Amino acid sequence: MAEQNAPIRVGLLGAGTVGSQTARILVEQKDELGQRIGRPLEISGIACLDPNEVDFPWIDKSLLTSDTMSVVKNADIVVELIGGTGVARTFVLEALNNGASVVTANKALLAKYGPELYKAAEDNHADIYFEAAVGGAIPIVRPLRESLVGDQVKSMLGIVNGTTNYILDEMTTKGLDFDVALKEAQEKGYAEADPTGDIEGYDAANKAAIMATLGFHTNVGIDDVTVEGITHITADDIAAATAEDKVVKLLAVVDHTEDGVSARVYPALIRNEHPLASVHGSFNAVFLRAEYADDLMFYGRGAGGAPTASAVVGDIVTVARHIASGCTGPAIRMYNDYPIAPLSSAKASFAVRFLIHDKPGVLLQVAKEFADRGISINGVNQDLKPTATEPGYDGEIQQLRLVTHMTDETTLREAVDAVCQLDSVTGDPSIIRVLD
Repeated sequence: MAEQNAPIRVGLLGAGTVGSQTARILVEQKDELGQRIGRPLEISGIACLDPNEVDFPWIDKSLLTSDTMSVVKNADIVVELIGGTGVARTFVLEALNNGASVVTANKALLAKYGPELYKAAEDNHADIYFEAAVGGAIPIVRPLRESLVGDQVKSMLGIVNGTTNYILDEMTTKGLDFDVALKEAQEKGYAEADPTGDIEGYDAANKAAIMATLGFHTNVGIDDVTVEGITHITADDIAAATAEDKVVKLLAVVDHTEDGVSARVYPALIRNEHPLASVHGSFNAVFLRAEYADDLMFYGRGAGGAPTASAVVGDIVTVARHIASGCTGPAIRMYNDYPIAPLSSAKASFAVRFLIHDKPGVLLQVAKEFADRGISINGVNQDLKPTATEPGYDGEIQQLRLVTHMTDETTLREAVDAVCQLDSVTGDPSIIRVLD
């Protein structure tokens, strides 16, 4: 009976933005959470690099230690919030192999080593939960693992990075250039000092890999995800989208077709009436299509200490309930072995913008390169680019924007490369997919 009433020990690895807020919820809601679980929760230790630098009124300083392994070995639930794929993997595997369950928000770890960790959890009759790894506070992982297990997920597309969504939103609503919007995001704390992982799409790619793995029950790793960030998006691209009643969003897109599974991250043009077009600021959303449930959308805060900690604590409570009941949650099994679909299998419409010399015959030359490769053009727009100049050319520079019918990306890029070799074309082209 004593063991049934004994506290369930929670070891926190990390006391940063999310870790500190996780500790706060566990301390301030201790009695309420204990009632929900049927047994009390107890923070048994908090690992951090320098205990002297951690100063929160709700954290008992006696719990702080730089000896991370001691926290791992003395907990029933290990909460990994340190990030990275090196030492984090070591600590998570140690916890699972010792029979402890794991809660993590580490998308990079799961995108690279997920299958290994899922198997270790099952082999050791332990849980591994990671709702906060995709979409912050948005409940998307649990529906994929549990709510939709009686259905067939067909595709998912989502805005899963708050930093890039904030930047693109500011460019759209204020007409800012990318660099200005990025600087503003950094000043407001929405972007890191080194924003590479966000703006180049790598953060979203980790989440796309996790979504594909869970949705299609097959191993999709980070190396299987094709990635394109938003650094090439300009104010001209945003203005052109606005003129067509569209917005530009960075999307994580996963599909299962007859060619296999694809997981991709790229900026896309979305019509204003699409549900994802109304996702503003640092919010996230995932639009899911299933065979029987049809269309579902999950929306909410995608980042931030308290929202992310809410998802972490939700996982802690779930795992603690399993411990109190003497069981574990459903294992994550990858029983399918689908191939990764080649890039050429995905077809889309594309908006392509060139800078060209304003002289007769240029449009015909450009159109011919597309036609020679079987690419049909759906629309053409040409206007003056007054600020653009080219050494050795005294005429005006124009923007030529083409929107294609459906084609594959490989063929499209071959046509764009050929156009860029024309003497009358200058600068770097812009290529953005158009979401159907």
